[in-house]
Amino acid sequence: MGVVKKIRSRLQGFTLIELLIVIGIIAVLAAATFVALNPLTRFQDARDARRRTDISAVLSAIKVNQVDNGGTYLAAIADPLKLDNTAYMIGTSATGCDDVGANAIACTDVTIAADADCINLDDGANGLVGKGYLGSIPIAPPAATTYTAAKTGYVLTKSAAGIITIQACDAENVAEIKSSR
Repeated sequence: MGVVKKIRSRLQGFTLIELLIVIGIIAVLAAATFVALNPLTRFQDARDARRRTDISAVLSAIKVNQVDNGGTYLAAIADPLKLDNTAYMIGTSATGCDDVGANAIACTDVTIAADADCINLDDGANGLVGKGYLGSIPIAPPAATTYTAAKTGYVLTKSAAGIITIQACDAENVAEIKSSR
């Protein structure tokens, strides 16, 4: 009877060593999973993907508008002074669109003259939104800087040949995010 009682008591639970080993294995697996998934990188990738989508939407709207108007650009882009690869912040602000760093924007590619206005693609009934090409002018997700409709965090450049390039001021997991058409 004593032998049976010893066997039953031994089968009723785990020893402290066994529990510690299982907890240790679970902790190592959890740490490995957390490192593999790296939530910060996933959030940065998501913001970069949104920037790519926004750039594509604006470029498509500009080009569809151009086609609908027989090859003529939107008035804000067709301005003859806005040629030769000069970079303009997209937005509604009338001043400060060239400020770099602590003042307002972190986009070093903006090359316009001191305190020039942004390029306004949402010019009421004559803009991309008013004509129905975009629901709203996209605003870049925050990274180093928080952007607004006045300064969206996207830069438009038009070459003398008429090629439009749009670039995001911030890119978190890639060197730059830009597209041309």
